[in-house]
Amino acid sequence: MKSFRELIPFLRPYRLAVFMAPLLMLVEVAMDLMQPRLLEQIVDRGIAQGNMRLVIQTGLLMVGLALVGAVGGVGNTFLAVRIAHRSGADLRDALFARVLDFSFGNLDRLETGQLVTRLTNDVTQVQEVVLILVRILVRAPLLLVGSLIMGVLTSPRLALLLLALSPFILGLLFWVIARAHPLFAAVQERLDRVNTVMQENLAGVRVVKAFVRSAYEQTRFGQANDALRDQTIQAMQLMALVMPLMMLFVNLGVVGVIWFGGRMVVGGQLAVGQIIAFVNYLLQALFSLMMVGMLLVRVSRAAASADRIVEVLHSQPDIQDRPDAGDLAQVQGQICFEDVTFSYNGQAQPVLQEIRFSASPGETVAILGATGSGKSSLVHLIPRFYDVKAGRVLVDGVDVRQVRQASLRRHISVALQEAVLFTGTIRDNIRYGCPDASEEEVIAAAKAAQIHDFIVQLPEGYDTRVGQRGVNLSGGQKQRIAIARALIRRPAILILDDSTSAVDVETEACIQEALASAMANHTRIIIAQRISSVVAADKIIVLDNGRICGMGTHQELLATNPIYQEIYTSQLGNGVKQHG
Repeated sequence: MKSFRELIPFLRPYRLAVFMAPLLMLVEVAMDLMQPRLLEQIVDRGIAQGNMRLVIQTGLLMVGLALVGAVGGVGNTFLAVRIAHRSGADLRDALFARVLDFSFGNLDRLETGQLVTRLTNDVTQVQEVVLILVRILVRAPLLLVGSLIMGVLTSPRLALLLLALSPFILGLLFWVIARAHPLFAAVQERLDRVNTVMQENLAGVRVVKAFVRSAYEQTRFGQANDALRDQTIQAMQLMALVMPLMMLFVNLGVVGVIWFGGRMVVGGQLAVGQIIAFVNYLLQALFSLMMVGMLLVRVSRAAASADRIVEVLHSQPDIQDRPDAGDLAQVQGQICFEDVTFSYNGQAQPVLQEIRFSASPGETVAILGATGSGKSSLVHLIPRFYDVKAGRVLVDGVDVRQVRQASLRRHISVALQEAVLFTGTIRDNIRYGCPDASEEEVIAAAKAAQIHDFIVQLPEGYDTRVGQRGVNLSGGQKQRIAIARALIRRPAILILDDSTSAVDVETEACIQEALASAMANHTRIIIAQRISSVVAADKIIVLDNGRICGMGTHQELLATNPIYQEIYTSQLGNGVKQHG
């Protein structure tokens, strides 16, 4: 329940509605409590004495009170819906903002399926409980206490029967709640797994079909789905006990009242109208306990979701701005790695060791190496996607840890090998790098990325819709749009992380030529697998197992570095260019 207290601030913007809702519910409960007493008068003073005028007058009064109660109930429900859904939307916004604030390290540890479940299903569970709380948390206790008081006033002896039933009902509720929370926590974990498997398959559906693995993936999803089904059944079976057992106690109470009350009527100790009134109060009291029971069941399930939500809200980004962090003003693009060592969280073996090099404005620095040599890890340290374990990364002589992340990244553009495009037009995706860019700047960036000619041949040109994840574009086309998106910012530092791997050699050469012209005074860091991508670089860094094993121009490395010579021979030694 501690997690629910952590979420109370999300209700504060709606405190007026939170204050008014119980008052409206109080009106409804008061009207409900008056009805049995009026019914008693109709039976004992109206029907028994043949006073039809009293019957009609009291009946009309009951109708009027019912209408007043309905107004209170409808008003309470209206406010409850607004409170629940608006606070739920605020909570979802806060969760999404926290996820966007996460660093790469946080996202490496959290599965996408978990985050999606917490943003959707978990928030919905909490939202529904807020709705029920505003309705029942006030109604049930008021109705229970009011019914007990009115029942005692009607017949103190029969009220003892109600008091005798209450411990059994409360004991049942606490027994169920104690077992429900861990069961529903497990349900949410199983739901995480189902979402993760589903998202992996939707993202990799082409791979699944290409390798004819549909049967395997169906089995894998079936296992996750079956685990969710079994866990849900186990939890709901426990919940299924609540209503029948509660109804059993209700019916036992009614039978007891009629039995003992009937004997009292025969003995002249009680009137028939009093029995009818007491049965109504008994039902109100027991049904209020049932409402409390159902509320606690829902709260128990939502508590598991609240725990998971609070866990995300309390998670701190691995990379945070220092309190004294400043802003980078005019960035020239000077980069310096000083004896940098880096490893990912939870890994003892460093990915990069003792990296030392510099890149000057206007220089093109290429990084070459085998898969897993640490190329991408190295460039991710420049915009501070990760922090170094030892050493320093400097931009214009300033340690990147001493400046605000937003200020640093504002001067850096990154185009990744896996080009990520968003649903929208091609123009929207290019402008993503600079929302205020003019049409001329969009076209200039597209031309530099060698994608303009392709775009203008499309029926809708730059207004062509990009499908989800760029499904209607080839890999090379997506990469070139991503390069245009990076170029449109006119960054001081441009990082191309193997972002031309799906582009043919001729087009890549045109891109390199355009970059040399458009980014002549800017620092360019290029990661590549192909020798043809780096031969024109001012400086080539050869990585091997996380260490720099060679640095120089193409001719210098070709003459002195065995690893570079081996790569060159394997790709170009026989005069055959590798097209990736």
